Amino acid sequence: MNYAITFDDIVAARKRITAHIQPLRVTRSDSLSNRSGSEIVLAHEYLQTTGAFKLRGAMNAVLQLPSNASGVTAVSTGNHGRALAYSAQQAGVPCTICMSELVPHNKLEGIRALGAEARIIGKSQDEAEVEAKRLVSEEGFTMIPPFDHPHVIAGQGTLGLEMLQQVPDLDTVLVQLSGGGLISGIALALKAQHPEVRIIGISMERGAAMAASQAAGKPLEVEELPTLADSLGGGIGLDNHHTFAMVRDLVDEIILLDEDEIAEGIRHAYFNEQVIIEGGGAVGIAALLANKIKPGAKTVVLLSGKNIDMQLHRKIINQET
Repeated sequence: MNYAITFDDIVAARKRITAHIQPLRVTRSDSLSNRSGSEIVLAHEYLQTTGAFKLRGAMNAVLQLPSNASGVTAVSTGNHGRALAYSAQQAGVPCTICMSELVPHNKLEGIRALGAEARIIGKSQDEAEVEAKRLVSEEGFTMIPPFDHPHVIAGQGTLGLEMLQQVPDLDTVLVQLSGGGLISGIALALKAQHPEVRIIGISMERGAAMAASQAAGKPLEVEELPTLADSLGGGIGLDNHHTFAMVRDLVDEIILLDEDEIAEGIRHAYFNEQVIIEGGGAVGIAALLANKIKPGAKTVVLLSGKNIDMQLHRKIINQET
């Protein structure tokens, strides 16, 4: 299997971004381990400066921009936009993030707080993408997409290197699945060293574009729907160049969760792990609680982001939603 991203690209990305990111922290989950009868290890990637894993890919891409770059842009459900805004700020490059109306207000404000311009365009990622492409064609900006880009995928793949370094005997990894940049990079990094490692992608039932596309055998356009796992929303692009094939080849299983199951994952993280994470960040825990996954002897569960609106978090914790 030949991809535009190689294991060496991921190793190079790690060297490039190390000074700009927080190293991955892992801990054993006593509650989930006791419940499942397996060793469950939590990977706390929400501790990144921008609150989510997206910083790795965005930083890797921005650090490879030409010196005369006039600006960067992207379409984002929030976390990639925040990561790109931070990376661009660090590099002194103008940044404009195009977003749909479905993006939560807290993520919008988080992007603006980092000095980037956030433009709300339409009711879907596809509509927002029209404006981002205009910035590229008319104003000379560089598009750095949230997932389907070699530099982004390689940056996310550095998580796989750190997982294996810290948990060398892992055999199963639970990873959030949206556009596929995260899981593609992690799967490539892990399976290049240990092909037997099982990679399980987890998403929501409401608008899981990659899952629907894999089932159909080709990229599909899927209606975006409101969900507690809002960071996993958005399409994969009908002209997907990288992640569709990588998910097809490298991901062993895809699990979908309903909204009640996602909410339970958020509650468990708070009450049992003393962690505040967003819906998309909690899907690995949620899948274990829902008994939709048989964990391996040593399973790593990625907690990918914490950027949840705190009023919504309070309602979920109090079972008001």
